[in-house]
Amino acid sequence: NQIALYHPTEFDLLPISVCKSASGEELRVKIDLDDRTVSLKVWEAVAGNIRLYLLDSDISENSASDREITHQLYGGDRETRILQEIVLGIGGVRTIRALNLCPTVWHINEGHAAFSTLERCRESIDSDFDFFSALELNASNVVFTTHTPVPAGHDVFKKDLVFKYFNKYVKELKIGFDAFMKLGDGSGHTELNMTTLAFKTSRFHNAVSHIHRGVASDMASHVWPQISPSENPVGCVTNGVHVATFLAKEWLNLFDMRFGDWRRDPSDKGFWSCLDDIPPHRLWSLRRELKTKLLSEVYRRIVKQCSRNGRSEATVCRITKAIYPHDTDILILGYARRFATYKRANLLFYDIERLARLVNDSSKPVLLLFAGKAHPDDMPGQGLIKMIHEYTQRPEFQGKLIQVEDYDIALARKMVAGVDVWINTPEYPLEACGTSGMKAGMNGVLNLSVLDGWWEEGYNGKNGWALTPHGSEFDPEYRNQQEGNDLLDILENEVIPMYFDRDRHGYSSKWVKLAKQSMKSIIPNFNAHRMLSDYILDYYLNARNKYKVMNSNNKQNAFVLSQWKAKVKKAWHGVSISCISEKPRLVKQGESFTIDVNAKLNGLSTSDVIVEAVMSQEEATQNMFTSFQSYQFSAIGSSSNDGHTFRIELNPNVSGKQFIKIRMYPYHEFLCHKFETGCMVWVEA
Repeated sequence: NQIALYHPTEFDLLPISVCKSASGEELRVKIDLDDRTVSLKVWEAVAGNIRLYLLDSDISENSASDREITHQLYGGDRETRILQEIVLGIGGVRTIRALNLCPTVWHINEGHAAFSTLERCRESIDSDFDFFSALELNASNVVFTTHTPVPAGHDVFKKDLVFKYFNKYVKELKIGFDAFMKLGDGSGHTELNMTTLAFKTSRFHNAVSHIHRGVASDMASHVWPQISPSENPVGCVTNGVHVATFLAKEWLNLFDMRFGDWRRDPSDKGFWSCLDDIPPHRLWSLRRELKTKLLSEVYRRIVKQCSRNGRSEATVCRITKAIYPHDTDILILGYARRFATYKRANLLFYDIERLARLVNDSSKPVLLLFAGKAHPDDMPGQGLIKMIHEYTQRPEFQGKLIQVEDYDIALARKMVAGVDVWINTPEYPLEACGTSGMKAGMNGVLNLSVLDGWWEEGYNGKNGWALTPHGSEFDPEYRNQQEGNDLLDILENEVIPMYFDRDRHGYSSKWVKLAKQSMKSIIPNFNAHRMLSDYILDYYLNARNKYKVMNSNNKQNAFVLSQWKAKVKKAWHGVSISCISEKPRLVKQGESFTIDVNAKLNGLSTSDVIVEAVMSQEEATQNMFTSFQSYQFSAIGSSSNDGHTFRIELNPNVSGKQFIKIRMYPYHEFLCHKFETGCMVWVEA
């Protein structure tokens, strides 16, 4: 199937219209909420070949309070939030059905849309098909992407609130309310965690960077309690951005003129060596053009901002001195994003005197440009914005530190293209991925970032600068102080000197070389084409194929898997494994040895389990090796103590000290992931 991506400019308006039913009337989708029914109008926005459907509760047949459900995304209380997620999840599925669309894969981002999985189960339940069989069927083609380790990004609802809106709905699912709550909890059933619900009602899961994969798998370890987080079913697809959307028009024109059909496959790493053919002075000149556009926009906004705030003309002149007239021979350091405390917008200010000295060197002028917004309920984040604003008013920073209000997409596009250095200072490992640095790097901007999220994968030592994070075992204030000092060290000793190290042509050759390396390494590795390819090959195709398996035999395969999981769950508490052969202490290279184990299966058969030996040259940490090879045992019969004997013959292909651990876990051919059940027992050999 072909995917067409649309890249609007900030001036484009998407065509939008109300969807119509088969009879020509406005399409309505209805949802039962507590003691009432809410109607939703469906709108369609067209972006190229992509159709976006929007649900709107602001219609006359709804009560005044229900008309507000879809009014504002961030705002309101927890009740408003659960109503919005009911509209998104349940209403979203009903909208897709009403439009006669037939998805082969369902992809939900964060737990906000997790109720969609329940609605699909409700559709599948009939007199012969119970909820858990319906769950196996419908979860098999759901891809769930978790995007943040920050607790605020994971919605949790109290039991009484969930009961209010789902007591009747649960009866349609044909399960008890406590069983329903357990889908989103797994412990005391007092809260419904939407992320947990999404994990338990999907079969394909991924984080959005390699580091985030480790964090997310730890956070979700309760879903698969006996599986090491390093092996549980959470995978990884690192985010990417659409190159043609976020490259400045100046770059697009240059690429079209010089490189022909570069848009066909931007992931072709070899292709981008063509950037070396751009003359250094041309790249430097283009970068100055982009800075001019950015400074023009910043100047316009700052003048308007000062006028609105009643600032004097003299103050406006002092603030805008560095940006008007437009002097592009100034080093611009950019910081723009959502102001959450973990992003540490204040890291630059841990040594305020040193920072003031750096930005006030008249021979090497530096401008710090800040922009961003905080969540309406994030008071600490708003406090960071206030703190930076106060710094902008200090005499030593007026005109050197500029904070632009009303951060929006138009300003963001100019900033990621127009600054010289993109600064990112998250608290490790809380930056799940981050994409603003990708957009900046594609435009020849150099990244200076903590090695977290995508930058840990993107940094290669010659395409920007990296801050090595201090371990979480250190006091947070100490970490901030040390990393703040490291940040200023890099600025003072590397970034600023390199930018102003001009040759006889008037530009910095070293800077241009780094900018080209930034583009050559970031464009092919962090674009949406590569990201979509990863999703298609590693997730969508597998999800589609697994659903076909579950849906075959008149859905009997889903029923079989559900019944098998119930059997395993009932028996697993009584399952154990022990070693019954002598442990080899010394084996000559080329020789083999045999290990026998006895497995008590508590009613399970030998075909229900896999017994494995895992071998490594490293000692295990947290019950698992960092790297290992696994070898499968074979069942050879029953033993005298009502157990089953499994045997393996090993012939190590490496010399030196080896560590061996033996484990057993349930297995069925219909599973989407071999550790999907979350069950495992170990014995040391």
